[in-house]
Amino acid sequence: MSATAQQSSSRHPLVVPSVPQEEWKTGEKILFRLAFIYFFIQCVPLDWKYYREIFSIQWSHLQYGDIFNLAHYAPRFFEGPQQSYLNWLVVLLIAVIGTVIWTIVDRSRTKEYSVLYYWLRVIVRYRLAIGLIAFGIIKLFPVQAPYPSLSNLNTPYGDFTRWKLFSLSLGIVPSYESFLGLVETLFGVLLLYRKTASIGAFLILIFTGNVFMSNLAYEGGESVYCLYLISLALFLLLYDLRRIISLLVLQAPTAPSTFRPLFAAAWLKKARLPLKILLVLFFVGLYGFKTGADYAKEPYRFPVTKGLQGVSGLYNVAVFSRNGDTLAYSKTDPVRWQDVVFEKWNTISIRSNRPVIIDSNNLEKLEPQDAARNYELEGSIGRHYYSYTVDTVNHLLTLHNKSRHYSSETLTLHYTLGKDQLVLSGRDEKQTPVYAVLNRLNKKYLIQEAARQGRRGRLKL
Repeated sequence: MSATAQQSSSRHPLVVPSVPQEEWKTGEKILFRLAFIYFFIQCVPLDWKYYREIFSIQWSHLQYGDIFNLAHYAPRFFEGPQQSYLNWLVVLLIAVIGTVIWTIVDRSRTKEYSVLYYWLRVIVRYRLAIGLIAFGIIKLFPVQAPYPSLSNLNTPYGDFTRWKLFSLSLGIVPSYESFLGLVETLFGVLLLYRKTASIGAFLILIFTGNVFMSNLAYEGGESVYCLYLISLALFLLLYDLRRIISLLVLQAPTAPSTFRPLFAAAWLKKARLPLKILLVLFFVGLYGFKTGADYAKEPYRFPVTKGLQGVSGLYNVAVFSRNGDTLAYSKTDPVRWQDVVFEKWNTISIRSNRPVIIDSNNLEKLEPQDAARNYELEGSIGRHYYSYTVDTVNHLLTLHNKSRHYSSETLTLHYTLGKDQLVLSGRDEKQTPVYAVLNRLNKKYLIQEAARQGRRGRLKL
């Protein structure tokens, strides 16, 4: 072993380079110290709230949404649902301070950080792989952008935000969404192996760069997180970037990287492979299995609690009276109901001209509880969405507005079932007496008929 390798071995007894490493320049060492602290904080969960979330998981009833939320980690120093670049600024500030201290303490004692650089790439590789695979699998089993609900199908195009239109457009082609998920998952798997990491990082830059631009164009809520993943991929690609340019652009003879880690500690040699297998089994095997198994029965985006049996569908409001006054059908009346949709699950949406404050959270967070699943109403106006409970003995529906902007609204309505008709009477959100006669519409949807009959079949609507 060379003198340089022996120095490295004495400083890092767990791993040594297989070949001698050149001494780094002062600027390279300072830049590495900054990068090491910055990416270490970005990748390794140091936030106590993250571990609070781990201990809050019901591990005996683990859901794929729990694994996704763990994989979706990014350091956060400021409260709020949206991620912010201010968190990056805080991390950078900490890294600058740490670099100054590290440089003063280390000065000229360390001649290179090849081994430490290796470990940093390992951390970044696995963090990026977990992040990519987490998103890839919820596309592979079309959970991220589900098929539009009946309420969404009966909402005018112009009543959706750009983000919701993008999500609905992806949701109507689940096979394409699954293809994107497969591609994203495979790119993540490439990062799990050192020899294919740079290839994976290059492909991820192209793929995730497109996702980042679509988030900007469609006003999605994951633009900060996408750029976070892009920054990790860029860091990984920099390791081989000079060789890639030399080989592909300059077409010059190019030697591959000569660095190969030798694990000096016996326990590390034995633990390395089992740890890798455990991580892959959890974030790929178990996560993929749970997502596939729960996809049909626990779609996460929509509630799973069943609604009133046999009433799902679109209803025209034929008669509507409020406080004893019958109101004629109107597109402009903020009080008069225009139509009502009963979903298969316990959601009722009512269309009227009453203003709707848009809930545009737009973040990918898989909620385990029905009450927190607001995908059906996010990014749309024109309809108010209510979750409801049914008292079948007294024929009573109790409605609660699902939007966080109207969470105090409650309606209590008695119902009478007829053939393709529902009669509702009770009190609205202002506790004013209301009465409505709803007639079911046998409406067909082009998108569903086209899927049933195929592209070349004749559509009869």
